[in-house]
Amino acid sequence: MKRTVLTIVISLFFFSFSFGQSDTIKTLKKIPSVEIKDLEGNVFNTADIQNDGSPIILDFWSTTCKPCIKELMALDENYADWQEETGVKIFIVATDGARSMNNVAPFVNGKGWAFVTLLDPNSDFKRAMGVIDIPHTFVIDGDGNIVHEHTAYTEGDEEQYYEILLELTENKE
Repeated sequence: MKRTVLTIVISLFFFSFSFGQSDTIKTLKKIPSVEIKDLEGNVFNTADIQNDGSPIILDFWSTTCKPCIKELMALDENYADWQEETGVKIFIVATDGARSMNNVAPFVNGKGWAFVTLLDPNSDFKRAMGVIDIPHTFVIDGDGNIVHEHTAYTEGDEEQYYEILLELTENKE
């Protein structure tokens, strides 16, 4: 009797686990629609984060976050080559508070980053995306589906993003 009950419990566990897996695969997460601003102060709807069918990297960061800056410097070093190979476009979302948000434009311009920079001073977009810690990076396919996300930064993480970008562009062909 115990063996039969145990078998049923184990079977139900595996059945529910595999059922949940297939649902997760079918339901791909998209970028929510939230109004934030660009560097010029223009309203920007996050649903407009697109790249004509090519992949996107979306990175949440702050000017006071050292790992964030290291990650963005690493992305910047590779950006031109990655654009040429995969067509990727990088959007960075500054999560600085209202007091330090004025520092973002001079900071980005001083670094010479060519990323599309967006401002989220009230953390509305950050909350909508489920971001708790920064840096938090998302890789999005050409159809707008979030296919990968990563929190924190360790030197070399950008290589993982590159591999995903290559995979996305190879699968597109």
